[in-house]
Amino acid sequence: MVTYYTIPPPKHLQKYVRFFWVFEMKHTNAEPYIYRSMADGCTEIIFHYKGEFIELDTPGNGRQGYSLIHGQSQQYRRFITNDDFGIFGAYLYPYASPALFNMPAHALTNEMPDLQTLLGAEGVILEEQIMLAKTNQQRAVILSTYIEKWLLKNNVRHMPIHRSVLEVIQKKGMVNIPKLASDYCLSERQFQRKFKELSGFSPKVYSRINRFQHVMAGYGNLQQSLTHLAYDFGYYDQSHFIQDFKQFSGYTPAQYFNGRPEGVEYREA
Repeated sequence: MVTYYTIPPPKHLQKYVRFFWVFEMKHTNAEPYIYRSMADGCTEIIFHYKGEFIELDTPGNGRQGYSLIHGQSQQYRRFITNDDFGIFGAYLYPYASPALFNMPAHALTNEMPDLQTLLGAEGVILEEQIMLAKTNQQRAVILSTYIEKWLLKNNVRHMPIHRSVLEVIQKKGMVNIPKLASDYCLSERQFQRKFKELSGFSPKVYSRINRFQHVMAGYGNLQQSLTHLAYDFGYYDQSHFIQDFKQFSGYTPAQYFNGRPEGVEYREA
């Protein structure tokens, strides 16, 4: 049995937190459950309050901590468990990293540090509070309090350039980058540098990731051919579409949309 739902953040945090989410599964199958995370332009704070995952295809034992940051990523990862599990997360805009952790976004690109490594003793205390909370609504309140405290501590101001990241997301990655730079009164080189500090990627790569994310969201509700889907999202030809999809997910579009890919259960809940 799978449960997935989101919790909206307080209004004053919505510039940084897209939503909180909960993913739970009662594991009734004799086979292990494998979850695949895809490339994503946003950052997540994740707490495993029940069960344990091990990352596959990685050096070492791959054992996941109970609390971690999953930085914005241009690669996919695979995780396995034999247990029932419960996960609580915060889905953040990538420019939340500089605001909350006082580091450029690209420092977390493709990284997955545990909270203790990133926050020291404060990370240990936060993890304990989240684990002991009785409901996910309580977890959302606890994490919101910490996020608000970090924003105040770092004296964060929401700048106009932050809108450029939102614009790429809202336009599903289909943007004209030179025009975007001009809109923010920056040379293309200045814009590239500032954008990477806020998003973790160059504008071009970030646009590709967001376009992929919006294409992938059509799983289970595909009303058109993959060829039409590619053209609707601005791919010049099928080969570019397949290349991006394979790089960011490990699947071809046909394998993803017509097969039974790993980690889509939350989309069906």
